[in-house]
Amino acid sequence: MKKRLGIGYILGWRINSEGDIDFMENIPKIRYQEFTVQWKKQKIGSITTSYSGGTPKSSNKNYYSGEIPFIRSGELNSDMTALFINEEALKDSSAKLVEKGDILYALYGATSGEVSISKINGAINQAILAIKPHEYYSSEFIVNFLKKEKDNILDKYLQGGQGNLSAAIIKGLEISLPTYSEQSAIGSLFRTIDDLLADYKENVVNYKAFKASMLSKMFPKSGQTVPEIRLAAFEGEWETKSLGSAVDRVKSFSLSRDVETTDNTGLKYVHYGDIHTGIASKIYNDNSLPFIQHDDKYTEFLRKGDLVFADASEDYRGIAEVAVIKENLDRKIIAGLHTIAIRPGEELDSDFLYYSFKTQVFRKYGYKVGTGMKVFGISPNNLFKYEISFPEYREQQAIGSFFSNLDTLVSSYQDKFSQLETLKKKLLQDMFV
Repeated sequence: MKKRLGIGYILGWRINSEGDIDFMENIPKIRYQEFTVQWKKQKIGSITTSYSGGTPKSSNKNYYSGEIPFIRSGELNSDMTALFINEEALKDSSAKLVEKGDILYALYGATSGEVSISKINGAINQAILAIKPHEYYSSEFIVNFLKKEKDNILDKYLQGGQGNLSAAIIKGLEISLPTYSEQSAIGSLFRTIDDLLADYKENVVNYKAFKASMLSKMFPKSGQTVPEIRLAAFEGEWETKSLGSAVDRVKSFSLSRDVETTDNTGLKYVHYGDIHTGIASKIYNDNSLPFIQHDDKYTEFLRKGDLVFADASEDYRGIAEVAVIKENLDRKIIAGLHTIAIRPGEELDSDFLYYSFKTQVFRKYGYKVGTGMKVFGISPNNLFKYEISFPEYREQQAIGSFFSNLDTLVSSYQDKFSQLETLKKKLLQDMFV
């Protein structure tokens, strides 16, 4: 029978056999309906065995020539390690062995408070506390309790981010525990959630990698007139023109952040910083671009199909990052500080252009013509000199649709990941005491 999460315990009460209400203490807000026993408080040290490891001397290169994975605190969630040690290193140091399924808790450094169940057999250093629950205590339940308590632990014991956690601190933590069956049910639920999160994350990574590969194959490489991979039913060489001869320029306004307002003025702008952060990428009516104050000097507005480049970047990789207006906007919008705005001619599809500016061919061109030391930039003159290759219009549309669909898939999995992560955080708070 499927276990059901019930609201009968949400308010901390249950109906007894006489029909009266029993108020219960030490129970979670959300609970599986079939469990009725109150939870009991215990110290983690009383229900587990724990130990830390050590590091073999780095000066002895021979120690690091074995086959035993050497797990460091940044690798708690990994199924592989960068370093491997041998039996001699294990014997001559304080490094300790752990098994797949053991709880690993990070005590030191940037990862302090991180916790996971080991995915491999290996050895640990002094920055990791291995925790082995006694019989009838669930590793997954304890791990998720420690995840829930991470911020509280760090706030209490690492005030200001200074110092380290210790085995004594973790062993002294008080944990409320239900029966083993309830521990297992809760642990299983969070394992399912974590598996789904991992799947969503993997899908995002895979689709992004696929998109990057297709961008390199579905647009011609420098000096070529046809791409490596082509959609069915299209043939013939692509035409090449300077960007400046194929587009019109739209006026930009040098507006700093001080023109922004929280009032709904019906007027927004694209600031180069918003392009770099992704706030301005594909711009729809529901965009989160800032409102700005009205001024009569704003005479040229962006419209559907226009593209806006960031002409400056603190990182050379951000030179000429681009955004596109995806639909006719209900509000007026202008190109702001450090932007170059263009309007494609009739022979160019805006989505096709948007993705062509994501290719390595264009990125390398930006690196080549970009100027500056601390701040990198591209001039309108250099941007318009770029030689854009394009097929006939129908093929442009097909290519734009192909990559738009890929982006939709990526966004879908990112949204699912975010929603499930939010749910997990909520359940961590409500299913533990």
